[in-house]
This record gives sequence, C-alpha cells and structure tokens, in this order.
Amino acid sequence: MRVPFLTRLAAAQGQSGESSKPEQRASYLLKGSVWTLIVVASARPQVLEPPIERSIATRDLLMLVDLSGSMQQQDFTNADDETVDRLTAVKEVLGDFLVRRQGDRVALVVFGNSPFLQVPFSTDLELSRRLLEETDVGMAGPRTALGDAIGLGIELFKHSDAPAKTMIALTDGNDNASSVPPTEAARIARDRKITIHTIAMGDPSTVGEEKIDEDELRSVAETTNGEMFLALNRAELSTVYQRLDEIETREVKTARHQPRRDVYYVFVAAALLLSLSTCAWGILVGRIKHAATHSATRLRVNPRTFELEVIET
Repeated sequence: MRVPFLTRLAAAQGQSGESSKPEQRASYLLKGSVWTLIVVASARPQVLEPPIERSIATRDLLMLVDLSGSMQQQDFTNADDETVDRLTAVKEVLGDFLVRRQGDRVALVVFGNSPFLQVPFSTDLELSRRLLEETDVGMAGPRTALGDAIGLGIELFKHSDAPAKTMIALTDGNDNASSVPPTEAARIARDRKITIHTIAMGDPSTVGEEKIDEDELRSVAETTNGEMFLALNRAELSTVYQRLDEIETREVKTARHQPRRDVYYVFVAAALLLSLSTCAWGILVGRIKHAATHSATRLRVNPRTFELEVIET
C-alpha cells in the first residue's frame, strides 16, 4: 500500500504526540521527585544516636595523711588480726574508703616536715588507692606539719568548682613543724567553704612531740563545721570511716548527651541516582522509537509523478 509521504508523516506525528503524553507525565513526575529529594537534603535531616551518659563529680575530697616517724609504731592490727604499724592499718582502711567514693573526685596529700601532693584530684579511685599503697613512713620527714598540709589543701581547692569541698586529716601526733598553726589554717578553710574532719589515731597517753593534741584537732574540725574522731585501733578506725561515709553522702549527677548524625547525603544520592536513571531511560526509549520507525517504513520516488511515497513493510 502506497501512501503519500506528507499524509503519512502527518499521521505519524499525530500518533507520536498522543503516545508522548504519558511519557511527558512520567518525565514531570520523575523531575519533581528529584527536586523534592534535593529540597529535603538541603534541610539537613538528622537521626538521633543512642544517648551518651557520664557521671559528674559533685564533691572534691582531699585526704591528708601523716607520714611522720611515729606512724611506724606497731600498735594496730590488720584484717587478719596480725600486728602492723599504724600506716599499714591506715592503708587498708582508707583504701577501702576511697574506692567507695564513686561520684567524688579524690586527692591525696602526705605530710611530715612538709606537705606533698601525692595524688591530684581525680575520679580514678583505684589509682588513688594504688598511690596510697606506695607511701612509706618518713618519706616526707619525721616531724608533723598539719597546718602546712591544710594550707596546701586550701591552695588545691582554689581550682575546684565542685559544690562540696571536704578535707579529712589523719594524724597521730601534734603539730611541731608548721609555719601556720592548724587552727589559723582552719579559719581560712572555713572562709573558703571547706569542711575539715580530723582523725586522731594512736595512743592518747603518749607524751612529748608525739603526743596527740586532741584539743587542737577538735578546734580545727569545729571551726570548719566538721567533726573530730579518735581511733585507738583498727576497728575504731574502720568505724570512723564508716561514719564519714554517712556524713559526707555521695551524690552522683549524670550528664546526658544525645548525638545527632546527618543523613542528607542519602537524599542527595537518591536524587542523583533517580536523575541518571531518568536520563538513561529517555535515551533508551528514544533509540527504540527510532529503530521501530525506520524498520516499519520505506521511502521511494514514484517514477511517474516523481513524488515521495511511503511504502509499508
């Protein structure tokens, strides 16, 4: 069947226009989806990660431990009921006390002729216990400088922003080496809102430089609204620290943070993939149409009229 070329061409264009409407609608839909994904990505969507929590110290606790020569007196017992020196008993009882202070920052100052910082403020309570174990009698000198130890503690608290500040001073003798009397240092501590508890350990009947000055230790504690305790043996020393555990109650505050993770790149990748898929589909459909058109028709020149004619195959 021969059909005039212009008539067949016009008919083909009409059919092409009708068939392209669904394709145009699909094209608009895909382009709209791409732009929607881009707009969503530009809004920087995020997802919430599991919350992260950490404990915040609410108290700074400073331990002052006497290492003077009198601490080597063997008039205490250990957990196995064996006779040991005073410092060994202190290490056992104080070590157990330290590891229970969860929620506190703990520091350790040792003193003899002069005070020395053994452990700075830290929440690593096990580290504090290990460094306490490394102390030895006489390593800070044979005499007792409690007042200077309190003074060093006051300086350490200058950089503390904890709501509660507490010192626990343990000694078995009177102050005989300080440049600042303990009671005067205690008044400064009171003005800095620092509470001092004092523990006198050993034999109260001792005379001379090693005699326990209970009146001065009581005055230091009362000046700062603290308490004074007397520990004559390991059992009493354990009771003292149990009492301090009750007085200096621990409060643990928890800081909570919930991190966020950006997911905008997912929408960008989806938009890019959809856009590339649309282009690829358009190219594929165009090639199929082009191949179908050329395979279905053939042109020839009519030898009599010299007009172009479309011949169906």
